[in-house]
Formats: sequence, structure tokens, C-alpha cells
Amino acid sequence: MSFLKAEWKRLSLVNYEVDPDLLKPFLPYRTELDLWKDTCYVSLVGFLFMNTRVLGVKFPFHVNFEEINLRFYVRHFDGEKWRRGVVFIREIVPKPLITFVANTWYNEHYATRRMFHRWDRSGEQMETTYGYWEKGRKQSFSLFTSNDAKPFPVGSETEFITEHYWGYSAIEENSTTEYEVTHPRWNTYEVKDYSIDFDFALAYGDHFNFLNEQQPRSVMLAEGSEITVESKKVLK
Repeated sequence: MSFLKAEWKRLSLVNYEVDPDLLKPFLPYRTELDLWKDTCYVSLVGFLFMNTRVLGVKFPFHVNFEEINLRFYVRHFDGEKWRRGVVFIREIVPKPLITFVANTWYNEHYATRRMFHRWDRSGEQMETTYGYWEKGRKQSFSLFTSNDAKPFPVGSETEFITEHYWGYSAIEENSTTEYEVTHPRWNTYEVKDYSIDFDFALAYGDHFNFLNEQQPRSVMLAEGSEITVESKKVLK
């Protein structure tokens, strides 16, 4: 049985090009940075969990909720092939029980904050907004897109950003948690405009302050789908 089943909907992905050396201190054991055409990315990601079940059980008040995270891209060689995955700098959710379970069982970096989202549709345009409050400051980002999702090309930047199916998190210097996330290939919407009101230093520390002055390399909105998070394995 999968550890978690849910739907991830309307995934907003704001992607920044960064110096790979900035991310090396965060690399878990037995992973290396995964680049796309020699470009290293971090992504600010917001989406909605829906219909969430843990070990097949829906927990009251923990079925539908927002998540915002900052992540980067890695790969791990399992002895036969490369597994492409992500590492999370920090994940924000509105429920302390979710934070406790993820940090305890998967060695993740969740934190609990008061959150919100807004989904609006007007004519041929959609607005998708995610946000939360950090030390009294409202943090949010909005994407304005077409309202019809379409497939994206094989080998594209969008494929690189959305097609990572493993999660990795450092336990200690010589061990790493690995888990698989399954989902079908997502369709994406055309992004027409976006707005970012986010203090990265406040959210993720001074190490990421440079993102406050940097423009995204790309902005994407993925339709989402049903997903599973499988049981963890420890790499040593």
C-alpha cells in the first residue's frame, strides 16, 4: 500500500537559475545536482493537496490543504540507472500534524503557517495564487494563464522541471531518505503574466537572499493529477 495518495492540483512553478555551488551544502548523501542544458535550477512551487489519504485513511481537516515549497533537482544512480528527484529546502503547510508526520517519517523540512490560495477564472484567463504569512509578512505569488491545459514537448524545460519522480532528504552525513512519487505526465497552461511578492531571505534564510533581486528564468502552471507517495528507503 502507498504511504500517501492524493491529488495535486494547479502546480505553480517559478524557476530560477542559480550557481550550483550555492546548492552543494544541501545535497543529500549519494545524490548529485541534476542540470538541464548546463542550467541549475531552484523552484518556488505552490499547489493544492486534495482528497488526501494516509495509508488509505482520510483524516478530518487534513484532506484538502495548500503547500508551498522551495526545491532543487538532483539525481541518484541506483546501480543500474539514474533516478531523477528533488530536494526540498523548506515546505510550508497549514496543519501541524502534516508537518510532524513528514519531518518525523521522511526527514523532510516542513513548517506550519497560516496559508491561503485563490483560484479565479474570467473568460479565457485563470488566476492561480498561493500564499502564507511569515513573521507577519504576507508571502504570495500569482500566475495568470490560459484556461486550457495542453501537452508539453519531449525534451523541453517543462519536462525537466515536472518529470522528477523521487524525493531525497539527508538524514545525516552518510545516509539519505529516498521515496518515489508517482503520477502521470501533466498538461500545462500557457502563462501570460505573473506576480511575485516574496521575501526569500525571510522564508529560507540569508543564503537565498539573492533571489529577491533575480527574475525567474521561467514560470509554469501544471494541471496536476492523482499522485502517490511510496514508502521510504534509506540509502547508506
